[in-house]
Amino acid sequence: MLTSENGMARAISPPHAREHMRNDFIQNLIGRYKMYYRTAYPSPVGRITLACDGNSLVGLWLEGQKYFGDTEKMTENDDMPVFLAAKDWLDRYFAGAKPAAAELPLAPSGGEFRQIVWDILREIPYGETVTYGDIAKKTAIRMNRESMSSQAVGGAVGHNPISIIIPCHRVVGANGSLTGYAGGIGTKIKLL
Repeated sequence: MLTSENGMARAISPPHAREHMRNDFIQNLIGRYKMYYRTAYPSPVGRITLACDGNSLVGLWLEGQKYFGDTEKMTENDDMPVFLAAKDWLDRYFAGAKPAAAELPLAPSGGEFRQIVWDILREIPYGETVTYGDIAKKTAIRMNRESMSSQAVGGAVGHNPISIIIPCHRVVGANGSLTGYAGGIGTKIKLL
């Protein structure tokens, strides 16, 4: 709907849209002033950087990974309880155990679509792989859509901020090929 104010036309958002925009603005503002912390973890696949908001893990990045989090603005703190739990989880994982992602408080930052994709990634069992197309079908169902683009799913998988624990390395191409991995194909092979 358009209205004229002093001869100037402007769009008017429906009340629910304004409420949504206000809530997004408030969440963004809160996020800007929240403290974030980082620590390092030496792993068999290279140095890992962990990030948290004090309560939940918000990032896990491999050294040299594409889409590495902005850790320069984070405070170094190796003794956060969530870091100790995550390091224990990783110790067990790299020793061959199969710890569940649900053991850790995870808070990856992303919109509804990405959150749905990352939830689906957490459902992939150890030792199994799924295709981008499989995830696209599940995402479409959860979003009440007829279909979903595999390429869009690939973007969400590639931007997963908590690698390994949210197992994006278990996603393969339609023919089973080891397509892109933000941590590198060599690392993907080791993790599989």
